[in-house]
Amino acid sequence: MIDSSLITLNENAVQNNITFLRKKLGDKVIISAVVKANAYGHGIEQIVPLFEKFGIEHYSVFYYSEAVRVFNSLSKPATIMVMGWLCDKDIQDAIKKGLEFFVFNIERLNIAIKYSKELNIKARIHLEAETGMNRSGLNDVELNDAITKIKENAECFELAGFCTHLAGAESVSNHVRIQSQLKKYKKMLATLEANDLIPKYKHLANSAAAFVYPKVRMDLVRIGIMLYGFWSSSEAYVQYINHKTNKIDPLKRILGWHSQIMSIKKIKSGEFVGYGISYLVQTDIITALVPVGYSLGYSRSLSNKGRVLIGGQRCSVIGVVNMNMIIVNISCVDDAKVGDEVVLIGKQDELEIMVSAFSEISNELNYEILAHLPESIKRIVIKK
Repeated sequence: MIDSSLITLNENAVQNNITFLRKKLGDKVIISAVVKANAYGHGIEQIVPLFEKFGIEHYSVFYYSEAVRVFNSLSKPATIMVMGWLCDKDIQDAIKKGLEFFVFNIERLNIAIKYSKELNIKARIHLEAETGMNRSGLNDVELNDAITKIKENAECFELAGFCTHLAGAESVSNHVRIQSQLKKYKKMLATLEANDLIPKYKHLANSAAAFVYPKVRMDLVRIGIMLYGFWSSSEAYVQYINHKTNKIDPLKRILGWHSQIMSIKKIKSGEFVGYGISYLVQTDIITALVPVGYSLGYSRSLSNKGRVLIGGQRCSVIGVVNMNMIIVNISCVDDAKVGDEVVLIGKQDELEIMVSAFSEISNELNYEILAHLPESIKRIVIKK
């Protein structure tokens, strides 16, 4: 291994997850692969060609810059939907490229009208409804205003979708709130259709909602975390697996994170390791220095708590996680040497370090751990 840090993406796991999702969601439901946050840390440029290879033809992002990266990573045309931020110029460029985007306020609708007329190209929009998330979306009054503007400027728009976002479908504690959202969405949809505005796609469901509330799958589901091999929450997983005879998780993790031993040192009993006095050696030990720290996404909260795999053994991170390095106790590893593989996430022999191990120690969500992996880390695709 040459790189100090390397992320691997398992192509077979990608195929497995897409096959599972298609089987469970059905042929009539479009899967929009959510690839925001650098494809949940997996790398847009690396993961999009894999999703494309296994039949994904619809992609969701948050930023326009992500949409451009997806656009440039595809080998053939596909639908790209921007759910969040676009500046005025981005809206103009999106219309030129035929990209779709959410409209959640009247200001954005007015800008779309302006550029659609200038370019003589229809803006492909998804009207987002405010149903109770209280984050973004058109309320009842704004929806009626939007309907009027769209009908007055019918030549400017293709109504690609009518959507909302559910406030925490992964937890039963949000059930009453979500039922209220569904009721409001249906009411607002009826208003839209009563004005002869029929969206191509009706969509509400993310990964959790698609499985916890199957009836909300509608025409399209926005699947993020499950494509990458994770359940939205342990509650969502238990609800799915509870009535299954086979209790094996049907999803497979795509991502592995690897480094290598940079140097090896013997430390005498009674010495402190690293910054400060957080780790006192109780007996003579052997340590390995690994060139990964919090600047590469290995959280400082893992100080004296993290675990890695070296030589088929589970080894403890000792001392404070540095900006660029961690120190690992490798006393249990026979014949360790500089250059040996260090697994930060993934499998080595029969052992595995899971992303959930990070989140349980650091109190961060799986989503956070993955999204914090810097784009500067090299990513490669493997078959395994």
